[in-house]
Amino acid sequence: MSITEQQILDALRVVQDPDLHRDIVSLGFIKNIKIENAKVSFDVELTTPACPVKELLKDQCLREIKKIKGVKEISVNMTAQVRPLVQTGLASLKGIKNIIAVASGKGGVGKSTVAVNLALALAKAGSAVGLMDADIYGPSVPMMLGITERPSVIGNMIQPLEKLGLKVLSMGMLTNDDTPVIWRGPMVAGILQQFLAQVEWGNLDYLVMDLPPGTGDAQLTLAQKAPISGAVIVTTPQDIALLDARRGLKMFQQVQVPVLGIIENMSYFICDGCSKKHHIFRQGGGKRVALELGVPFLGEIPLDTRVADGGDSGKPVLLTNAEAPVSLAYQELAGRVAAALSIMSESKKGTSTELHLKW
Repeated sequence: MSITEQQILDALRVVQDPDLHRDIVSLGFIKNIKIENAKVSFDVELTTPACPVKELLKDQCLREIKKIKGVKEISVNMTAQVRPLVQTGLASLKGIKNIIAVASGKGGVGKSTVAVNLALALAKAGSAVGLMDADIYGPSVPMMLGITERPSVIGNMIQPLEKLGLKVLSMGMLTNDDTPVIWRGPMVAGILQQFLAQVEWGNLDYLVMDLPPGTGDAQLTLAQKAPISGAVIVTTPQDIALLDARRGLKMFQQVQVPVLGIIENMSYFICDGCSKKHHIFRQGGGKRVALELGVPFLGEIPLDTRVADGGDSGKPVLLTNAEAPVSLAYQELAGRVAAALSIMSESKKGTSTELHLKW
């Protein structure tokens, strides 16, 4: 008896995407089915290369196809096509599918470090990623990525620099290290709008935008002028940081920017001698605030001296120590953020999917 394409599709209908809550056939993930005698091959086209359940879905596909009588060889190719959420009239942003704002209610919580490693984790998974350092007064991204060059201008369009697999632009590339940026609000708004309208970002799956801390003019300008797909709020476990995180979250809600969730940075320290988690700045605050405000909790990032070393040397920990607990935490964060955006994209297509992550 010959194997049919319909048999393949029927077998795969039991494989469910755990975030979109639908089977991968009805979601349109199955592509390029080929049947040659007893060999079956097909592609599974996911909504992001950073899908955290990619291997689980592949294993489930293999298991179900093996049940078909007569199949002796199976080849499953996992691919991805990021779905766009950005809708804008700005020509410079038309090639960008998703814009992720990384924000904090106050400084000193490691927001820029999270933004850099989130962008690197998305790129490491196979996505095309840009990083805009919108912290005009305190740009730190160039140091974290080891950038000393200045961007060029072609035809009145700024060309972002390419570093470590990212397209990057920062005010720190346009000024000297010891030159303070002493600007009033309208000047800051002007340079941020230039970063949006006069930069040749090209085609990107994700543009990660490192916002200044707080809820002032710069944050409002970006929230209102940029077609932000979703925001990530960075906090630390202390009550004072959580208080400011609430303010930052409410700002995005007021300007109708979806909040993808809260990430708790510097959550705990793992001792070399005892391998025990030490919660230096209290425990569970980020998760508690996320529950109170009804937004997803995106996880905990541990304290690790390698993060500081990597930021100072321009060699981020995610690339130099990919298997370190802190690096794995950043990769998990990237998967959850990408999944949240995929859920939003599917929801905008008219499905009943809610923004609810399960891992």
